[in-house]
Amino acid sequence: MNKEEWIEAALPKYIVTNPALQEEISGLSLKDQQDQIRWAFEDEAEAVNLETWELALRFSDKSEDEVAALRLAVHKEAAEALDMDWDEYCELNTLEV
Repeated sequence: MNKEEWIEAALPKYIVTNPALQEEISGLSLKDQQDQIRWAFEDEAEAVNLETWELALRFSDKSEDEVAALRLAVHKEAAEALDMDWDEYCELNTLEV
């Protein structure tokens, strides 16, 4: 799975934990409900200072070790894409490896 798939898989689990949002969007079309859930999820991630995909991993069925490994892999991809030294990337992003 990639980051977007993690997020899509997390949304049904997220909405179950948010009855107030369920009630608020109950009268909307399915598409509008999906949009509202996605936006609320993104807002939640921002509120807890996480990337959206990181919050999605918290809603996965994966073990803490698997989540940590996936999180690290995504950060390694980012460091490579930015052509940054791994140690420097970790320091800038306050990652403990």
